Amino acid sequence: MKVATVSIPQINEQKNVAMLRALWFSMLAMVLVIGQSMAANARPDSFADLAEDISTSVVNITTTTVVASRSEPGPIVPEGSPFEDFFRDFRDRNNQGDRPRRTSALGSGFVISEDGFIVTNNHVIEGADEIIIEFFGGEELAATLVGTDPTVDIALLKVEIDKPLDFVSFGDSDLSRVGDWVVAMGNPLGQGFSVSAGIVSARNRALSGSYDDYIQTDAAINRGNSGGPLFNMDGEVIGVNTAILSPNGGSIGIGFSMASNVVSRVVDQLKEFGETRRGWLGVRIQDVTDDVAEAIGLEQTAGALVTDVPDGPAKDAGVLSGDVIMSFDGVDVADTRGLVRQVGNAEVGKAVRVVVFREGKTQTLKITLGRREEAEAAAPATTPEGEAKPPVEKDILGLTLSEVTDELRGQLELGDNVSGLVVRDVDETSEAYEKGLRAGDLLTEAGQQKITKITDLEARIVDAQDAGRKSILLLVRRAGEPRFVALTLP
Repeated sequence: MKVATVSIPQINEQKNVAMLRALWFSMLAMVLVIGQSMAANARPDSFADLAEDISTSVVNITTTTVVASRSEPGPIVPEGSPFEDFFRDFRDRNNQGDRPRRTSALGSGFVISEDGFIVTNNHVIEGADEIIIEFFGGEELAATLVGTDPTVDIALLKVEIDKPLDFVSFGDSDLSRVGDWVVAMGNPLGQGFSVSAGIVSARNRALSGSYDDYIQTDAAINRGNSGGPLFNMDGEVIGVNTAILSPNGGSIGIGFSMASNVVSRVVDQLKEFGETRRGWLGVRIQDVTDDVAEAIGLEQTAGALVTDVPDGPAKDAGVLSGDVIMSFDGVDVADTRGLVRQVGNAEVGKAVRVVVFREGKTQTLKITLGRREEAEAAAPATTPEGEAKPPVEKDILGLTLSEVTDELRGQLELGDNVSGLVVRDVDETSEAYEKGLRAGDLLTEAGQQKITKITDLEARIVDAQDAGRKSILLLVRRAGEPRFVALTLP
């Protein structure tokens, strides 16, 4: 019987091979890690190629507006005076009489289709009698206004031309990350075509509107850049340069571009209808705070708290004041801003499922959306005055409260159907004062139940205490606008 034998040199050789393989894999892994790190930290050597590819789609915009003359008043000359003709001729030479004068403004924009559609800011062309588009090559064309959306400060223009134009496309602004490179183009300070580069400094900034979704960037943006594009490194428009934050009117590295995912929806509607058509739910809402969540038994601080339900789609579907909207059309609602944007982006006339939290449990309602623009155009109803009767007052939770009388109804301009408790005074050392309650406010609900008398409020306080609540939720109305406030129970 033969026995296989292995010599010591062979064993050492196998060990060396194994060690070499391990060392090779270690070096390969290190190279990959270094390569990934270098790629992550890579900076472009130049923006020249990108600028050359997309610059021909960026335009300068000049607007002309005719305004009435604002001549300064001249000296008073008695009628028939020998100086009357002299002063009239002097005024006409200097002020050209009372004739209207023309003013001009500059801005930027960009072409989004080969047949001549152009996007800019609404404030660039607002009130303009004439809009002139200057292209990168120097050619000028008159533009017509297709439609505007002052809510997000976007306007859509159109030029007629017998050749295809260079254009750019919208990118997905939701994919942009803080720290990504961006390039801004436009006509700053009327100096002509200009390029500036920077990074995305922040996302989802809100400045003033319900639909705001601004990208903040440190790419230089100045007067005249308004309406120009903000590009990512793929040459896609991810924002429309709209505003700057500055104490002196110049760029200090805080500029704002309306996100492309907002702009593209608006542009599509302006192109199709010449106006915007946003969904409308028909509720007044406020954010859910920690104390509000505790007061109503909500496990997490999320959703949109319904403060009022006027006539509209939500009321028809059974939504009640005090409901918390937790989900809209299959998407969780984080806060009021998110709900407003979700509803606004939804199609008018669409039937959606809305999940609300009510009295400790959830309910699903089906609501057919209306159109916000039509609802906002409706005129509010007037309210008549009434006659006086002695008020009933009491101090509760730092508030001096009075039952509604005809005299108070008239003073506060309350309708005949409005009831509740009027705040006559607020203790400035109380929690109620800290949370913004003031004389003249009207309390209409406590513990999500209507109150019309002092005894109603006292009963709701007892109910909340018996249920182990630490606070009670009050529905407060001021000038017709409702909001919920949670006050700590005694």
